[in-house]
Amino acid sequence: SILKSGRLVTFTMFRVATKALPGSIRPNVFQTSATHFSYFLVLELSHTVICLCSCVGRVLCQMVPCGAEEVEEAIESAHAAYLKWSKMAGMERARVMLEAARIIRERREKIAKLETINNGKSITETLVDIDISWQTIEYYAGLAGTLAGQHVQLPGGSFAYTRREPLGVCVGIGAFNYPFQIAAWKSAPAMACGNAIVFKPSPMTPVTAVVLAEIYKEAGVPDGLFCVVQGGADTGTLLCHHPKVAKVSFTGSVATGKKVMEMSAKGVKQVTLELGGKSPLLIFKDCELENAVKGALMANFLTQGQVCCNGTRVYVQREIMPQFLEEVVKRTKAISVGDPLLDGTRMGALISKPQLEKVLGFVNQAKKEGAKVLCGGEPFVPSDPKLKGGYFMSPCVLDNCRDDMTCVKEEIFGPVMSVLPFDTEEEVIQRANNTTFGLASGVFTRDISRAHRVAEKMEAGTCFINNYNISPVEVPFGGYKMSGFGRENGQVTIEYYSQLKTVVVEMGDVDNYF
Repeated sequence: SILKSGRLVTFTMFRVATKALPGSIRPNVFQTSATHFSYFLVLELSHTVICLCSCVGRVLCQMVPCGAEEVEEAIESAHAAYLKWSKMAGMERARVMLEAARIIRERREKIAKLETINNGKSITETLVDIDISWQTIEYYAGLAGTLAGQHVQLPGGSFAYTRREPLGVCVGIGAFNYPFQIAAWKSAPAMACGNAIVFKPSPMTPVTAVVLAEIYKEAGVPDGLFCVVQGGADTGTLLCHHPKVAKVSFTGSVATGKKVMEMSAKGVKQVTLELGGKSPLLIFKDCELENAVKGALMANFLTQGQVCCNGTRVYVQREIMPQFLEEVVKRTKAISVGDPLLDGTRMGALISKPQLEKVLGFVNQAKKEGAKVLCGGEPFVPSDPKLKGGYFMSPCVLDNCRDDMTCVKEEIFGPVMSVLPFDTEEEVIQRANNTTFGLASGVFTRDISRAHRVAEKMEAGTCFINNYNISPVEVPFGGYKMSGFGRENGQVTIEYYSQLKTVVVEMGDVDNYF
């Protein structure tokens, strides 16, 4: 495995014929003709980006970012594939996509292990991520053959009809928290509609998007239909500015999302933005407390807290605050932190040392502002000596929080739960909506009227009732306010990867006003 070999692995995008080093990773794991480029292993290259394995703090690979020449070749390759793919019937595209879903399903354990190494989250979570990925591809394969327009009867026997047509070459820019799943979320609807997609994974998690490209190629997509380009901001800029790109779908921070939107606007490109969040979770005194505690844990500690829609502002009605805190702290302390490849581990390592330091900095700032640390919030050193260089921390619960604290206002993107008391429904709704974000929200209550009343008033793209952080592919996902716009998943996403053409047919003579 990558972890055990200790070899220096370099992913590059240059068209150079080469052979894998003896004893290194099998080359076909990371090779894909879908991009017309080779991914190969070398010992030394200049201008590389070092990617670290977050669990051990050692080099996982060195990535050579794509420059203008490689981006140009990738987009030209994607455009050529689009011209073939878009002419296929929806059912033909569906058969290829279903085959890709089948391959992922059969290899889920191997892909999940690679994703855990790639990202640092527990194998328990990555198995779910891989399942969601093949389900996404399967779901949109089912929709590919249903894309249709509308017939409109006009006076005198004339008529009009609409055609739902693909956009062309789309760009997907992924985040580090769900590398394989985000690649599937963006590619599946795009391909179902007849588009090609050039995907740039996060430079911190460059590995598994290449595996998806290999699987698509094996399933039978045309060469170049799903291209993977590696790189950081410079590569992303080249993609956003390219004149042959019709759409950009970005997942990441608000700051970067604004830049993506600005760059894409210069070419009047369609944009989908799935950005950050600081989501509220409202727990009323009439809730089922056991489920509310489980929901709070799911809302804060998945993927080491590095989830954009996490419910990190946990508002608990004052009457049940002591019971809630006692139970949530007990459960948080019991979370197993360590080797993410072990089945018993429930929390792995944060993505990088800077991210770990940033999250710990938020905890220290919270303490300075008056918050009380009930548990966690410190660097964690696993007992396994191989993991001592990893970026682990103990999951944290903060009490005595106020709405004006930094830890309550800003997205931390780490395993830190801020708990705040409230008294009335009207009060907590106002406080919950007092944010520039609007990605998600949640409410725990046995009162069905209150549940729907609160859901209506939440200024967020999603409201979970008596659950949190479930993501079925059939359900649209996206934000309000500065959490972005556009949607991923669900039938509605077809509209974001296609365009509507109106055809008007005159069956009589032309009326002439001149």
